[in-house]
Amino acid sequence: MIDPRLTGKVALITGANHGIGAATATALAAQGAAVFLTYKRLRPLKHPAYPEAYDLARAGDASDVVARIREAGGRAEAAEADLADPAAPGTLFDLAEKAFGPVEILVNNASGWLSDTFAPRGEDGFGRPLRPVDAETFERQFAVDVRASALLIAEFARRHVGRGASWGRVIGLTSEGPHGFPSEVSYGAAKSAQESYTMSAAHELGPYGVTANMVHPPITDTGWVNDEVAKLAREHGPLRAVGQPEEVAEVITYLASHQARRVTAQVIRMY
Repeated sequence: MIDPRLTGKVALITGANHGIGAATATALAAQGAAVFLTYKRLRPLKHPAYPEAYDLARAGDASDVVARIREAGGRAEAAEADLADPAAPGTLFDLAEKAFGPVEILVNNASGWLSDTFAPRGEDGFGRPLRPVDAETFERQFAVDVRASALLIAEFARRHVGRGASWGRVIGLTSEGPHGFPSEVSYGAAKSAQESYTMSAAHELGPYGVTANMVHPPITDTGWVNDEVAKLAREHGPLRAVGQPEEVAEVITYLASHQARRVTAQVIRMY
């Protein structure tokens, strides 16, 4: 029997009110970790290209996720936070430590996702609205995916080294950033920057017992996948299938486990 040795560990997961973040919190809690969930309720997109369920999930809090974890015997707390606020990382670590003790697993899952473009067009191939790249799209995307992720890693590192800890995990979520991401150009650029921060953390924090990796999920049905997107996923890629949040959460849980103790500075691509 494989023991991931996560019982008693403390995890901080961003963007955990739905989708991959919620599934990750549930998976880690099932392995005995105490999970602190962060989220931000977002305004509904209200566009026919996005299923209504996606709007509802994005606009909700994490109370249902916390309740399910507790009902299953796990430990969970949650707090709403705007990661675009530079003060948020320190506050979240304070809240997590007050609830459960020092954070040992950081999962940078939240994104300021939006669709923007350099091209003169108003929608992408799936009928989703596009915005031109400007200072606002840059700031919104980079504030969450890059600056917040970097500050969260920095806060994790400062506290980890300060208490003389010798075990830690940093895990982020990425996409096609380094190769360009048409129709989501700021998102792709931000993910590329987040990858670089995470790889730097792997090299700099390795001597302190910390591994740092990124997970590249497949097209994953977190509520936004409409029929056109699902058709694309089933026609391309080795597995010809749409991914599920729980499948991504399993890989994240593996990277947090004892079995992945020698896996670091990697981008794990899923299909």
